[in-house]
Amino acid sequence: MKWLDSFPWSVVIIGGMALALAPFSPEPHLWEKLKMWQAGALNRPIDIFDLILHAAGPVLIGLKAIRKFARAGGHSRDG
Repeated sequence: MKWLDSFPWSVVIIGGMALALAPFSPEPHLWEKLKMWQAGALNRPIDIFDLILHAAGPVLIGLKAIRKFARAGGHSRDG
């Protein structure tokens, strides 16, 4: 996961949110697929793939945040 550390926050956040919210109109695919999943209508493989694809951006943002805070919490200032 060190490859994720090499990306600047701006790239991860802008890219992740763009992927999550695309297409912007009429409704983001991620939101549409989450509603389908909640309704039990997420049956077609293309819809499942679409959910995974559009959820990848927020997942990467979350992973980068977890890695940053896990590393920050593991260091002591006492030396």
